[in-house]
Amino acid sequence: MTDVLIAGSGPTGLTLACDLALGGFAVRVIDRRTEPHHESRGKGLLPGSLDVFRRLGVLEALEATGSKKVVLRKYFDGRHINDTSTEGGLLLGQWQIEAALRDRLAGLGVRVEYGSELAGISQDESGVRAELADGTVIGARYLAGCDGGRSTTRKLLGIPFEGNGQEEPAMVIGDVRAPGLGRDAWHQWFTSDGGGMLLCPMPGTDSFQLQASPERDERGEPVPPSLESFQRLFDRHARVPGIRLVDATWISAWRVNVRMATRMREGRVFLAGDAAHVQPIAGGLGMNTGIQDAAALGRTLATALTGPGGEEVLQAYEAERLPVVADVLADTAERYERVMEAVRTPGHGTEVGMNRAEPPAGA
Repeated sequence: MTDVLIAGSGPTGLTLACDLALGGFAVRVIDRRTEPHHESRGKGLLPGSLDVFRRLGVLEALEATGSKKVVLRKYFDGRHINDTSTEGGLLLGQWQIEAALRDRLAGLGVRVEYGSELAGISQDESGVRAELADGTVIGARYLAGCDGGRSTTRKLLGIPFEGNGQEEPAMVIGDVRAPGLGRDAWHQWFTSDGGGMLLCPMPGTDSFQLQASPERDERGEPVPPSLESFQRLFDRHARVPGIRLVDATWISAWRVNVRMATRMREGRVFLAGDAAHVQPIAGGLGMNTGIQDAAALGRTLATALTGPGGEEVLQAYEAERLPVVADVLADTAERYERVMEAVRTPGHGTEVGMNRAEPPAGA
């Protein structure tokens, strides 16, 4: 019987694990993946998340790799419009954030158990019984589902994930190298037909994170992303001769989804991060909100594990986070609409990624 079993080893699950392990609680972290990923994914840490990581003792390692100041270089139809800069956050890849958290967790005697897939959940007044796909059973006083937008934990609990989403991809995304392209700015090209491409230099690497409007075929259907389609999109939007994109280590498509779990707790099982809410990427609030979920859930579980753990204590997490999540979803949906309007307007300041706009409290 462990104190807390955490399903999922992304930023949310690892933050929660570090928080609890630092408090002296017994923690296990499982993940159905067989190894860590090396993709940039979420890449902007906001001040609230930096405060959490300072307390956990990982901020110094992150600051040694990340960039505190980011120059946004905007172009419209191939013409340079302006440079603006953002400060107050920290730019670095999600895989780098996870690596720093795993190192901190290992120093506390806990390692992620990869290849461990959650398959069943039962619970009673004394604890939770988690069954894995290989038949292994883990007993825990509490279970935290931090296992992403397709959360197995949420599905096993039968918690509705309400909202809406689009079937067609709104963006293609990936990690590539672009030899010869300056790494002193986050390049953001927009065109008068409503398309766009962004190439953000990822600190501590020689790669860029690419984000772009999908390429479409003669029927208007989105073309599956590939290195070749990335190059065609670059030639169309950036109009920078002589640059060839190479070494695509991550290629994906992103769809707009605005969804929220109707509740973030079922008895002794809790949801946090993308398992409880997904939202547009504008503003970079998704990963940061998950980190704040983890900090709040850590407080709730620490109180429950050291005291009576009554219903009022267990309700504190959901009571705190549900209103915040609702605000974040509304905020990011509005930001995304502004971004879509901005890409069609020459000289308009965009809000992609980290930005100076104040996020909702608790994001």
